Amino acid sequence: MSSNRLFITTPIYYVNDKPHIGHAYTTIAGDVIARAHRMFGGEAYYLTGTDEHGSKVAESAAAAGVAPQAFCDVQSALFRAAWDQLLIKYDDFIRTTDDRHKRGVVRFLQRLHAAKSPDGHPVIYPGTYSGLYCVGCEKFITEKELVNGKCPHHLKEPVKVTEKNYFFRLRSYSARVGALIEQGTILVNPPERKAEVLGLIKHGLDDFSLSREKVKWGIPLPFDSSQNTYVWVEALQNYITAPGYADDRERFDHWWTHGHVLHLMAKDILKFHAVFWPAMLLAAGEKTPHELFVHGFFTVNGEKMSKSLGNAIDPTAMVVTYGADAARYLLLVQFPFGVDGDIQAERFPERYNADLANDLGNLTSRVVKFCERIGGTVPEPGKLEAVDRALLVAGKKAVDGMREALEQRNLLAMIGAPMGLVREANRYFDASAPWQLQKEGKEERLRTTLYVSLEAIRVAAALLSPVLPTKSLDIRRAVGVAADRLEPTGGELEHLRALQPGAPVGIGDPVFPRIDKKGKAVDIQSPPSDADGQTETEGLIDIDDFGKVQLVVAEVIEAERVEGADRLLRLKVKVGSEERPLVAGIAEHYEPEALIGRRVIIVKNLKPATIRGVESRGMLLAAKKGKKLTLVTTDGEIPSGASVG
Repeated sequence: MSSNRLFITTPIYYVNDKPHIGHAYTTIAGDVIARAHRMFGGEAYYLTGTDEHGSKVAESAAAAGVAPQAFCDVQSALFRAAWDQLLIKYDDFIRTTDDRHKRGVVRFLQRLHAAKSPDGHPVIYPGTYSGLYCVGCEKFITEKELVNGKCPHHLKEPVKVTEKNYFFRLRSYSARVGALIEQGTILVNPPERKAEVLGLIKHGLDDFSLSREKVKWGIPLPFDSSQNTYVWVEALQNYITAPGYADDRERFDHWWTHGHVLHLMAKDILKFHAVFWPAMLLAAGEKTPHELFVHGFFTVNGEKMSKSLGNAIDPTAMVVTYGADAARYLLLVQFPFGVDGDIQAERFPERYNADLANDLGNLTSRVVKFCERIGGTVPEPGKLEAVDRALLVAGKKAVDGMREALEQRNLLAMIGAPMGLVREANRYFDASAPWQLQKEGKEERLRTTLYVSLEAIRVAAALLSPVLPTKSLDIRRAVGVAADRLEPTGGELEHLRALQPGAPVGIGDPVFPRIDKKGKAVDIQSPPSDADGQTETEGLIDIDDFGKVQLVVAEVIEAERVEGADRLLRLKVKVGSEERPLVAGIAEHYEPEALIGRRVIIVKNLKPATIRGVESRGMLLAAKKGKKLTLVTTDGEIPSGASVG
């Protein structure tokens, strides 16, 4: 980037909508970029807001029986409330009904009205427009943009409009805008969006309407009060009115003129941002934005998201189900930022459990609980071995990878870098087997293993903090980060051994409790960790789901201990004519040879799992009271493969 001072914007959202995941996706992305930029030592200003003028707003207000301003006040508050629930930490929230915005628009239009184009003509000139207008989009569209005679976004026929307007002389500036995009002065990403814009310019763009004669809810032109500023032209100016274009030039220059301006948006408004907006800025003598990052459209389960289909996903409902941090995570990991994608809400629980509950949450719980059992503090490490240094180096690589991904606006890679470290830390912890080290009395090696594991969690939690702002702090507290260092910094991340031995560690409830397929928590308490470092959780199921569980009789034909795991046995069982492997934590209760020939009850249709490197295709049923465990068995008259129910 050209400046370490980053000014990030979202589109301002139309108050006729309620917040949905399309809005949330862009706004969370901006928040994550801003937080990450600050974490690595940069200065960031994050702007979002609401677009509150136009005929559609006036019509909706009339239908609701309220004045337009009152309607806008209520609707704008919905967006603020949604962003608060999603932990969006914006620096500014602009409303186009704000006085500061109105003053800025008036000043900008006065500059344009006084300006001359490079060929000596007035930049703004009067004329008559006759064409097609989509009320839903609040914009003029061409015949070639229609699909079966209808607006492709609202599936309605546009209305024919003829009215007096003022026009902006785009044809005098479009070639220059194209050159700035071509040479990279204005970055347009991903590359296909850049190609799209250059194609539009190459094929020629007409001058566009700057005002509307028939729209009464808007900002009057300063040079002709009979006309109101076209809502799209006015809305674009929020990017300069918010930082002080009207009356705080020093602040405006700080962020706009001397900062790196990044506009985030969906591809349906690309032309306005990539062509119209830079052209107006050039005509007014102001700097153009540096970067536009454009994401694609969403479908929900393969269908276009729409009110009529009733498939719009409410981001605040996601917060209720998954929590704010997890809702942010789940939206961002659906697909790469910048492409069209399909959101499959039914897979949210699966991804939540796999990434957050199992990988991150369970790792934190296992390591911290082990530390609690041997003193409750960050242990003093001993001599580092190659495997320890490898995990610490992986932490440094994760830091570098996230910094690089931030520069590239690659949100999936920004998340993937720390989550890759989490998975490496899980493998390290399992392979190091601290439970075995404790049993063998290898205290120094045990302390080193736990310290290195805590360090990996510390780094991963710091890197995930832009996405998981509250849960990452919980994790950092749990692993012994001092209270005055909970907000991570890039400087801290440069140190691979930043945890202080002796600092208290501790964890209560699971950071991310497991959930069932309906999003209900199934870990009511923190899952107990056995001496082999394995965890088991159990949850409630609906009675309708119980019938899906296939219980069968199985005969044990082989049994042996799992190397390095005191509580685990590797079994081979026969179910009818089929043989299948199974791992069970019963070694403290049964000798392997005593199980041969026993007929036990297993869950047959459990998804295969790998435990300590051994495949397991089923689960044994057992009864337990206190420390005593007894397998559920059947007599010899019931053959293997028989169903249980």
